[in-house]
Amino acid sequence: MEARISGHTGLLALIGSPVGHSGSPAMYNYSFEKLGLDYAYVAFDIKEDQVKDYIQAMKLLNMKGGNVTMPDKTEAAKYMDELSPAAQIIGAVNTIVNDNGKLVGHITDGEGFVNNLKDHGIDIKGKKITIAGGGGAATAMQVQCALDGAREITIFNKKDAFFERTLQTAEKIKAAVPGIVVNVYDIDDIAKMTEEIKDSDIFANATIVGMKPMEDLSVVKDLSALRPGLVVADAVYNPIETKLLKDAKAAGCTCVGGKGMLLWQGVSAFKLFTGQDMPVAEVKEKFYS
Repeated sequence: MEARISGHTGLLALIGSPVGHSGSPAMYNYSFEKLGLDYAYVAFDIKEDQVKDYIQAMKLLNMKGGNVTMPDKTEAAKYMDELSPAAQIIGAVNTIVNDNGKLVGHITDGEGFVNNLKDHGIDIKGKKITIAGGGGAATAMQVQCALDGAREITIFNKKDAFFERTLQTAEKIKAAVPGIVVNVYDIDDIAKMTEEIKDSDIFANATIVGMKPMEDLSVVKDLSALRPGLVVADAVYNPIETKLLKDAKAAGCTCVGGKGMLLWQGVSAFKLFTGQDMPVAEVKEKFYS
C-alpha cells in the first residue's frame, strides 16, 4: 500500500465512534488500488463533541472527503457548506465531498439499505416495513423506502428529546409521497412493536443495539414477533450476525445483514468521491463472500 502513496495522494477518512472495527478502509483502498486511483482512506475515532474541530481540520488538510458513521451523522450536517437534497430533508450526512474547498454533505444510507435488499432479491415496493431507530441512518432508510414505493412505514424510536424530530420526519415523508401511511411509536412499547412487526413484511433495526459492545442485546424483546416469511434486516455489521439476526434465523425469517448495506452505501459514496464505479464484483468476492 505504501508504494502508491505520494505527495499528491488524496486523503479520505471515516469518522465516528467506535470505528476501529470498520471494514471501510480496506474496501475503499482496495478499490482505489484496483482502479489505479491516487487516494488513501483511513479511519478516525471522532466523538460528537469533536466533529466541529474535525470538519475544520478537513478543510485545513484539504482532504478529499470521507464518510460519517454513528453517532456523528447529524452533528456533521451542521458544518457543511452545502447539503444534497436528501441530506437536507434528513438533517444528517454519511458522505462528505470536498469540492474545491466547499464541503458538500450527502446521505447514501437509504440507497445502501434498499440496494442491499434488492441484492437479496427483496423489493420494497408495496411492502409494509417497520424500522427501529430515528437517527441519520434510520431516517435515510425511511425516506428511501417511501420513495421506492413502500405502502406503509412504522417507525419506533426512543421517546426522548429527539422524538419530535421523528414525528417531523414522518410528516416530511407523507408530504413527499402522498398516500403513504407512516406511524411513529415509542420503542419502549414492546406490545405495540410486537404487533407492528407481526403485521409487517420487513423489519429493520437502525439503532446501535446489537453493535459491539452491545452484541448480547436485541431491539426485539418479544420473539413471538419473528416468523417465517418476515424479512429481518440489521444496519449493524459488527458483529456480522447480531443477536437480532440469530433470533430471526432461529424463527425462520429471511435475514439480511448490515455488511451488504455498508457495501452498497459505499458504492454510492465511491461514485461521489471519484466519479467512477466501484469494482463491486471484486469487492464482494474479496470482502463479502
